[in-house]
Amino acid sequence: MKKILPRLATMAVLALCQPSLQAQAPITKIAFGSCSRQDLPQPLWNDVVHDRPDVWVWLGDNIYGDTDDMGLLKAKYDIQKKHPGYDSLRRLSKIFGIWDDHDYGKNDAGKEYAYRSQSRNLMYDFLDVPANSPFRAQQGGYQAYTLGPDSQQVKIILLDGRYFRDSLAKNSNRQNVANTTGDVLGEAQWQWLENELRGSKAKVHLIGCGIQFLSEEHVYEKWGNFPAAKQRFLNLLTRTKPAGVVLLSGDRHIAEFSRTNVEGLLHPLYDVTSSGLTHVWTTPRFEPNRFREGPMIYALNYGLIEIDWNARPLRLTLLIKGNDHATLLRQVVDLTPPAQ
Repeated sequence: MKKILPRLATMAVLALCQPSLQAQAPITKIAFGSCSRQDLPQPLWNDVVHDRPDVWVWLGDNIYGDTDDMGLLKAKYDIQKKHPGYDSLRRLSKIFGIWDDHDYGKNDAGKEYAYRSQSRNLMYDFLDVPANSPFRAQQGGYQAYTLGPDSQQVKIILLDGRYFRDSLAKNSNRQNVANTTGDVLGEAQWQWLENELRGSKAKVHLIGCGIQFLSEEHVYEKWGNFPAAKQRFLNLLTRTKPAGVVLLSGDRHIAEFSRTNVEGLLHPLYDVTSSGLTHVWTTPRFEPNRFREGPMIYALNYGLIEIDWNARPLRLTLLIKGNDHATLLRQVVDLTPPAQ
């Protein structure tokens, strides 16, 4: 990203490695965010802690590493991990996450990045992924976690859009254009994702990735740069029909809701983009997005999803929150149960 300035496995196996993830209390609040420079002020952690989320999800650019030096990358992760505000959140909430490019190690990089394996291990260390986790035995950083009691399960699926991603296509002005044959996930991750969706009994599915899923018009990184992969993803949702699916993304140094309808899903599909925690675009400017619902947000922000398990139908409230407890965007999604 350019021209930005600071502005104030299977779950059975996983349960053996991380039994705390099978807590019986239902998950009611999931907070998330992206784009946190470890060397800038981080004013939003007090607001996040005030919301008392059960879960925090990192959506990439969790630090700004931008280096081939793994010692330097680790040192930057250590700075972020020791931040007092973030440390307070770690004591309160379960922490999960996936990377984007700056914490991966190189701006806009994909599978060509030479240090992707070493960088993946540092990300897992930062996230406290256990040494015996099955996720550490596979290539890439993708993960899935099922939380809550059987009748109120939330599944968090984190997609790795870096480790296996093909090269970006560029025009003569070095702007991104469609790579019509390129892939984002790689075949192993595609098969894993299908298995995670097909075998899931969760009532809510949150699928996160560093880059935006739905928006297409802007020239920056997005799933739309790989149209065949984007369509494959949407087709997979049509085939597997996950209940209560919401997409989560970061990267853009703005916040927005994008919405579309997908055959087979019983409610609109939202892509909730939250970025950034420490810096946003220098000045507001219009950017087209035919999927956008509501305004673009240029203030520092994080996302929050509230689940009302007592509502009939089950209700999700999608929020973009800002400093001083501000609510910047809000959308209610009622989840229609599948026909019996």
